[in-house]
Amino acid sequence: MSRYTGPSWKRSRRLGISLSGTGKELNRRPYAPGQHGPNSRRKLSEYGQQLQEKQKLRFMYGLNERQFSNLFKKAGKIKEGKHGVNFLVLLERRLDNVVYRLGLANTRRQARQLVNHGHITVDGQRVDIPSYEVEVGQVISVREKSKDLVIIKSSLEGLFGRPEYLTFDEDKLEGSLNRLPLREELTQDVDESFIVEYYNTLS
Repeated sequence: MSRYTGPSWKRSRRLGISLSGTGKELNRRPYAPGQHGPNSRRKLSEYGQQLQEKQKLRFMYGLNERQFSNLFKKAGKIKEGKHGVNFLVLLERRLDNVVYRLGLANTRRQARQLVNHGHITVDGQRVDIPSYEVEVGQVISVREKSKDLVIIKSSLEGLFGRPEYLTFDEDKLEGSLNRLPLREELTQDVDESFIVEYYNTLS
């Protein structure tokens, strides 16, 4: 299954979360799409709940099915910690997500474009792979010739705050992951235990 690139409004309403991170999708109509309105949703089965949580997280971070599944398997090979939490941390360490969390883009989709177009460097080297896994201490910067991009300036101006596991220098437009995030610092809109159960049923 390919990565979803269509509008996030209906998909956000169906899943009950803001996939863009802005919250705008749910402000207009905070219920699932459909001709019968807010009372048309049926209770999900256990499998349906597992699938919905997986889809929430997959669409939130903008991964295709293969990327998502492979990263989940990688998380399972980490010896310390819980599988589900390790999975969330790996998602959070993706370069496109770190760029988003630093405030250089309004959405993860925007951040992915910045990375794809070569506007971002890691430890001084240009990296155009959104899935690049950021290590603790690595410096994420905006390329010198890209520092005047309107998209970056407007994102920084509208930023309310950054997670505590990140540091950022607004003058240099560079930041870093100073430690791995804790579970309570990550999304509360997803129950990762359902995702672990989902993949366990497939194995």
